[in-house]
Amino acid sequence: MYAIVKTGGKQYRVERGQRLLVERLAAAEGESVALEPILYRSEEAVFDKTGLQKVKVTAKVIAHERGEKLRVFKFKPKRGYKRRTGHRQELTRIEVTELALGGGSRAKAKEDAAATAGSSKAASAKAAAGTAKAATAKPARAKAAPAKASGAAKAKATDKDATDGGAKTDGA
Repeated sequence: MYAIVKTGGKQYRVERGQRLLVERLAAAEGESVALEPILYRSEEAVFDKTGLQKVKVTAKVIAHERGEKLRVFKFKPKRGYKRRTGHRQELTRIEVTELALGGGSRAKAKEDAAATAGSSKAASAKAAAGTAKAATAKPARAKAAPAKASGAAKAKATDKDATDGGAKTDGA
């Protein structure tokens, strides 16, 4: 069982009991913080919005630290421009304490199941209405198509054009 959480603009794969360094969190040492889950994986994967609202990922702040110093050197040749600066990132060491998919109470689960069943009944009724509309719309399209593709009508139009075209050229 694991989860992928987002904190500090980065994503981390976490499991219960795991310790990791993340961007500085605004919490005192010893406090618990809730992390934002993006994916939860146990028997099944949960990554939809409604399913992730039930996932609970909490971590305990162990310590606030500073990262290793990074040297930044800027240089432009033939101009005498040199700059050397450094940077140390502010970090927080956390330990994941809880990773669970909250099911809620049984009554609430029954209500959710009933609501889902009701919405599926409504969806099936809409689908049935849609097929009824589609069934009535198909004959209208079928009537229009043969009138345009009628071979006799094309032959009459061709004969008429040939007789009219000959008269126009003689008169012109």
